[in-house]
Amino acid sequence: MNEQTDYSLSSILKKRDPDSHKGNHGHVLIMAGNRGKMGAAVIAAKACLRSGVGLLTVSVPIEERMILQIAIPEAMLIFREHSINMNIFSAACIGPGLGINEETNNWVGEFILQFNQPLLIDADALNIIALNKSIEKIKTGTILTPHAVEFDRLFGTHTSHSERIETAIQISKKLYITIVLKGHHTLIASCGETYVNHTGNAGLAKGGSGDALSGIICSFLAQGYSAFEAAKLGVYLHGRASDIALNKQSMESMLITDVIDCLGDAFKELTNSANLSLNK
Repeated sequence: MNEQTDYSLSSILKKRDPDSHKGNHGHVLIMAGNRGKMGAAVIAAKACLRSGVGLLTVSVPIEERMILQIAIPEAMLIFREHSINMNIFSAACIGPGLGINEETNNWVGEFILQFNQPLLIDADALNIIALNKSIEKIKTGTILTPHAVEFDRLFGTHTSHSERIETAIQISKKLYITIVLKGHHTLIASCGETYVNHTGNAGLAKGGSGDALSGIICSFLAQGYSAFEAAKLGVYLHGRASDIALNKQSMESMLITDVIDCLGDAFKELTNSANLSLNK
């Protein structure tokens, strides 16, 4: 399996044009949050913005709108009860903190079928797909980001991590999708290709880490990276930012907001690595 270093990943990272404007860096739609789970939407949104997207719109229940407007003033809002013009978005993330009920069960399936841009599916949206046994309806190019339990709900019970890896590779090849199997060494399987990440630490073993990862990866999707590139960069930077956060926190005390605040340093490291490679 491919285990890329920051030196090789730096070649993927696009140089930002100094003459660019917000319209050049994509527009993400995040569909996340519900009563009691709005933190997931806040975390995904903040991580997405910290990863370079030009514009971000978050779809939330109308009665929960003030949480997002106060916590993330840089994000635009639309309300889940209203119709959405899907044509204005470059990529979408659906799932963090959605909750599972009859309402979400109905519109998650409809959204996945109707959205025609790059899509990342996470958390409760994955569980809804598993409940409805609708994995075969996923469009090619989609990114799924399950942890081990969600993975088994989607693809059946496995007795070991190695079994899950083999299934992820085969499913990614069969459906032409990208699977980010989250864990200690996160595996990315994309249309049969693989990448194993080695950044990160046990400080990430807390609620919210997956929401942040989804926001980061989706930001890269909207900026024009391929699904495999977006997943590799997102997983690497998410983990590297958590390693940098250890300079001020312990694994016990680290919060995902600490990690998001360290994304800038992780980006600088990768950019410096790219500059070094160009000067050699």
